[in-house]
Amino acid sequence: MFRSLLASVSIAAFAAICCFAETPAPASAPILIPTAPQVGARAYIVVDYRTDKILAAKDAVARMEPASLTKLMTAYIVFQELAAGKLKLNDQVMVSEHAWRSEGSRSFIELGKPVSVEDLILGMIVQSGNDATIALAERVAGTEETFAQMMNANAKRLQMVGTHFDNSTGLPSPQEYTTARDLALLAGAIIREYPQYYKWFSVHEFEHNGIKQQNRNGLLEKDPTIDGLKTGHTDSAGFCLVTSSLRDGMRLISVVMGSTSMKERENASAALLNYGFTFYDTKLAVKGGAVLASARVWKGQGAAVDLGITNDLYITVPRGSADIKTAADVQPRLIAPLAPDMSVGSLRVFAGSQTLATVALHPLKSVAGGGWWRRLIDTIRLWFA
Repeated sequence: MFRSLLASVSIAAFAAICCFAETPAPASAPILIPTAPQVGARAYIVVDYRTDKILAAKDAVARMEPASLTKLMTAYIVFQELAAGKLKLNDQVMVSEHAWRSEGSRSFIELGKPVSVEDLILGMIVQSGNDATIALAERVAGTEETFAQMMNANAKRLQMVGTHFDNSTGLPSPQEYTTARDLALLAGAIIREYPQYYKWFSVHEFEHNGIKQQNRNGLLEKDPTIDGLKTGHTDSAGFCLVTSSLRDGMRLISVVMGSTSMKERENASAALLNYGFTFYDTKLAVKGGAVLASARVWKGQGAAVDLGITNDLYITVPRGSADIKTAADVQPRLIAPLAPDMSVGSLRVFAGSQTLATVALHPLKSVAGGGWWRRLIDTIRLWFA
């Protein structure tokens, strides 16, 4: 009797997920993706924002001088402070002599005069002003040296394993280095964690003290799908650019380092982004919270539980790939109590014969343990199951 009951439940569970069941795919020729274009850069990478899939790369983990791309980490920490309420956009910051005397690009703030945090952010992002950047670092941490410690702590947390910061601006230093891969991780974190502040990276122009300052990212003027992020340049680092573009719901991030001119870094970035959008597609494979399977629960207050994944799962595939399908594999015996953070099986995501991802299945709600009678009855049933 109990074997019959279990068989019935198994059949019902299979029927509930039939639309996700694996079926043989007809044989088809593999999709051939051309190699990435040859671009003028010492190192580069282009990745999908949602999936972090690398679509093209050259020396992406080689140690490189970041120049003003360093300011992406400074901005990230300033956004942290704003989101936590420790900093406000209308806070007035007194410009120190250290900030005022900074070398390199400037946003023309004045010694001893207060400047709003928002104007300093715009001066740092749009004009790439070292003076505004140092003023922000000092406002957050007291000194630029202390701020650099915060930068390195955040780099470690973001798993930027090839990065070390020595200052907030990117001025040359033997202890200031990063990689194209790490900068792609940082750019993705900014977009994902602080969308309310990301808008500043697409500002074309702003004015401070009667001086109009233009964004140095020329791609903002040339391609309306590009909405960030940051330029960088020193004689030793060359011309660098981190760019993000959103087209038809798909966002790509490119990092170009060590180009020989502004035009070359823009051409390289545009070519890499066009390559990624032309030959790849990112699709929603599984909706977070959707019921993907149902299973019998033993010794619980409920007799069954719905299973799924917590967050939306996106997959990046070559354009023209076979339709994405899923197949659920549930543990044979689920015994209460069950919690949503427990792994109770796996979900395989595939296209044709290729497995694209395997993720854990979780209960979509908690199932508490049953009373003593339910536990006793199910214990006996399991002896014969």
